[in-house]
Amino acid sequence: MYPIKRTTNEEKSTHLYLPCLLTLFLALLLRPTTGDARTRAVRITCSPQLERDETVYISNFVATWDKVHQQVQTNGFGVASTGSGPSSNYGLAQCYGDLSLNDCFLCYSEARANLPQCYPHNGGRVFLDGCFMRAENYSFFNEFRGPEDDVVCGGTTKRSRGEESFGEAVRLVVRNAVAAAPGNGGYARGASSNAFVLANCWRSLSHESCQQCLEDASASVVSKCLPWSEGRAVHTGCFLRYSDHDFLNKIPRNPKSKGSVVVIVVSVLGSVFVVIVGIVIGVNISQHRTIEKKRRGSNDVEKMAKILTNSSLNFKYTTLDKATGSFDSANKLGEGGFGAVFKGVLPDGRDIAVKRLFFNNRHRAGDFYNEVNIISTVEHKNLVRLLGCSCSGTESILVYEHIQNKSLDRFIFDVNRGKTLDWQRRFVIIVGTAEGLVYLHEQSTVRIIHRDIKASNILLDSKFQAKIADFGLARSFQEGKSHISTAIAGTLGYMAPEYVVHGQLTEKVDVYSFGVLVLEIVTGKQITKSEMSDYLVTQVSMEKFSVR
Repeated sequence: MYPIKRTTNEEKSTHLYLPCLLTLFLALLLRPTTGDARTRAVRITCSPQLERDETVYISNFVATWDKVHQQVQTNGFGVASTGSGPSSNYGLAQCYGDLSLNDCFLCYSEARANLPQCYPHNGGRVFLDGCFMRAENYSFFNEFRGPEDDVVCGGTTKRSRGEESFGEAVRLVVRNAVAAAPGNGGYARGASSNAFVLANCWRSLSHESCQQCLEDASASVVSKCLPWSEGRAVHTGCFLRYSDHDFLNKIPRNPKSKGSVVVIVVSVLGSVFVVIVGIVIGVNISQHRTIEKKRRGSNDVEKMAKILTNSSLNFKYTTLDKATGSFDSANKLGEGGFGAVFKGVLPDGRDIAVKRLFFNNRHRAGDFYNEVNIISTVEHKNLVRLLGCSCSGTESILVYEHIQNKSLDRFIFDVNRGKTLDWQRRFVIIVGTAEGLVYLHEQSTVRIIHRDIKASNILLDSKFQAKIADFGLARSFQEGKSHISTAIAGTLGYMAPEYVVHGQLTEKVDVYSFGVLVLEIVTGKQITKSEMSDYLVTQVSMEKFSVR
């Protein structure tokens, strides 16, 4: 450890807070898990048709998935529909039969976070290794075959063509699982000494449709993927996977079981859309609408817009358009699910980062102003400063100070750039991030939980000092409250398990994310890579990791 001289009370607080963060992170980390949620993305495809009416489409989409998640959290499967005509929305989600309900909802949450990637297309399919999700503007629940049917082959090894025992074992176990699944609620698993298989139809299908889908899938995956050690069939009505290693959870869940159920209070899609527009919604969709109607009407939004327009935070759209060269792609610093960020230069010569938000919906304007108000009240050397915003044009825009070295992930996950960060610099980055969290949690005028602490949201200035960025998910709450119940939001892998399960937001959510970030800084390994999501924290808890 490198000694750091501290003189102020604030610095002493941080000095004490850093080991507390690490200790609390390890306490949260060392807990039993229920199984493997298998959240690795296998295939994500989007429907070719574009949505016609943004306002109606988004409203229907959110309402449909609010219904679906209520069903998934109790039995691992859900279907729902909202609206009619071209902007209607039909949704289906299902976890595979060997996932526990806790693991099911982890997988489901990850799938819901991926589905909005298809916007502005009005539908899409998300195949993960543990669950499936689909949305369309028509009823597809009985479909079991289509032109999108495909296989995904691979694995770590390619078994020798002369190794007939593996191929024979796969064919036998696949055949048995396909025969058993239609009569077993659409799910079956099988195993031999070197072949493991899972077969699963969507529960909306009939016995005959399930059987046909799995027969098509098995014929396709066996003929196209062998002798690869892994094969997956991603078909319209079913999913089939074989492997030479045991990926199955040890205790399969009976989909019809009426045993104990862990009720998970969350509305992930609502929060995903909130992320995309940079808006914070603190409760599930139905509760949110009721509260919002009581709390403010359209006149309140107009008042806030007027206040913002007359405040020092307001930027004219024309000014930002000129500063970024009409948002020229050559000035783009990055892009994510929430929006694109462009470098700009103001008339006075200041460099700025202009974040252009997707999903600019006027009915969410009140929440946008509320977020701007929260962020504009915080100022600390380890927080990226919000300079202002603009909503006078056709979109919502946030304006931040420009940080020269961009984000931390560009360094710690890159072998060559990582050499720039010696251990002294890495330590200072860790401490700086902790100091920023101290300010948010204890020293700002309101208690603020960031909810999305990760390497890509830690920016590095010209001296490689850490600055916490992207407050799109930030929440504040009154003193005296132990927690607030909220829709879960964040990045899977960085989210504390109890927050994902119970939806209770406290400072511990940031603490856990900070702990994961520290592991990434020390090891140079990325938690969000599928093979690392469980491996990294498990290896740390067993003291079997190496540092880069």
